[in-house]
Amino acid sequence: MTPAPKQTPAVDEFGARPDDYVDHGRRGDPTLPRLSGVGWARWAWRQLTSMRTALLLLLLLAIAAVPGSLFPQRSSDPNGVVQYFDNNPEWAPTVDALGLFSVYSSPWFSAIYLLLFVSLIGCVIPRTRHHATAMLQAPPRTPGRLSRLPAHHTVTFDDERRSPAELAHDARTLLRRVGYRVTTYPDGGDRVSVAAERGYLRETGNLLFHIALVGVLIAVGVGGAFRYQGQRVVVEGEGFVNARAVYDTFTSGAWFSDENLPPFSVTLRDFTVKYVEDDPRNLGFITDYIATVDVLEPNADAATSAVVRVNEPLSIAGTELYLLGNGYAPQITVRDPDGTIVLDEVIPFLPQDGNLTSLGIMKVPDGLTEQIGAIGFFYPTQAVTSSGAYASIYPDLQNPVMTLNVFTGDLGLDDGTPRSVYRLDTSTMTQLTGGSTGVDSLELRPGETVELPSGLGSVQLGEVRRFAAFDIAHDPTRLPVLVFTVVALTGLALALFVPRRRIWFRFTSTGAGQERVECAGLARGDDPTLETAVRDLLARFPQPGHSSSDRGERGI
Repeated sequence: MTPAPKQTPAVDEFGARPDDYVDHGRRGDPTLPRLSGVGWARWAWRQLTSMRTALLLLLLLAIAAVPGSLFPQRSSDPNGVVQYFDNNPEWAPTVDALGLFSVYSSPWFSAIYLLLFVSLIGCVIPRTRHHATAMLQAPPRTPGRLSRLPAHHTVTFDDERRSPAELAHDARTLLRRVGYRVTTYPDGGDRVSVAAERGYLRETGNLLFHIALVGVLIAVGVGGAFRYQGQRVVVEGEGFVNARAVYDTFTSGAWFSDENLPPFSVTLRDFTVKYVEDDPRNLGFITDYIATVDVLEPNADAATSAVVRVNEPLSIAGTELYLLGNGYAPQITVRDPDGTIVLDEVIPFLPQDGNLTSLGIMKVPDGLTEQIGAIGFFYPTQAVTSSGAYASIYPDLQNPVMTLNVFTGDLGLDDGTPRSVYRLDTSTMTQLTGGSTGVDSLELRPGETVELPSGLGSVQLGEVRRFAAFDIAHDPTRLPVLVFTVVALTGLALALFVPRRRIWFRFTSTGAGQERVECAGLARGDDPTLETAVRDLLARFPQPGHSSSDRGERGI
């Protein structure tokens, strides 16, 4: 009779399959069943809602935000985007196609944002449910052998007249006093044990941290759709009303409407700059900017005076008025050959350095035989450098001088294309003064008048005033984000500093008037203070008699 072939066991002594194991006629790994559409959906959901994926998405969101600081954004710096196109005509279309000029509203940034939002919610909801269930449960029963736990000590009370039940009552009182959840379990015979647990605030803090992150995402995503921000340059003695058309630049959220703008007006009455004047080493150093404004709010009988400083914004009807910058705004008057005024404007000149050497653009589209434009430089305290060039050596008005390089030709205003008041396209214009023309730039001091080239007329420099650049912003997310940030920091502190541990007491009558008390502890995670905590509990336990430890008979 032929003996039956020897069967290869499915699992060896180590729980692994041997190399020659045959499963359904095939060698090697078993064949897994095919997943249905629902199975794949569940697998994808588990992957998305894992903590590893949430952390990865949070890292990707931080990386995705980096281009927002490397490239100018249309929402905050539209002029910078135009300048980038001028400086990098080859790369700018590619950068624009990738959405790097509008990073925070791009589809790829929004996808990461939404996936992170869903992942965090998928992580938090099951953990919250599990945590709530765990908090309602009693501490786990006392292990059979407490000596196997990381921290364990035993004492014996001599001449003890209290029963195990009375000792358990004392233990419950002590543990509740130090913040433990406590329950009592009978251990059979004359043995009684007390189980205690604390540290659920650790997991509560962890959940609070993640819930706060979700709250921040909701606040930024929803509240950001109603925000708006605008910039306005205001010259001393002038003002503006809070209407979209008067802003120099204006950006808003997707759900913002012009009707949401609160009706108020702001007038810049005075702008003062304080300099260091008594220290030669820091001469000209600015110590303070003070913008004194008159504000007329809705339903107010009269305007109220207020002061705006750097980092000290003014709150008006739910919006914040910030002081961003300042400079000089010379009054320039242009007349035709007959003396008729064709331009009389106060033109802000943009500062180019710390001593307020400033650049400004003058445009005269009508009133003269030709359209003229000029690139002007204003020097608050003009001096001549070693190379012969002009420069300002002090930011205050000590020796003010303005120079103009004059151009004639098409200003590009007749075709209806919007043009920046701070830029002059000279590519199709003819330069009359300055540069390589061989004709000196026009030079004026306050009150002086000089003739324009080619008999076009004259230009006069009048009063030089200060201007202030204001940022007016309404952000409904500030308070919610602040609240959620505080909650997140609180939760993080709880998760980091609250230890999660379990403590058990067991009381056994040994006869001859002695009671044996065991105390053991188990921590969830690393807890270097667990041993000390167990010793401290035994030291504070009511002990009328002598005690000794089972570890070398050390006294507790």
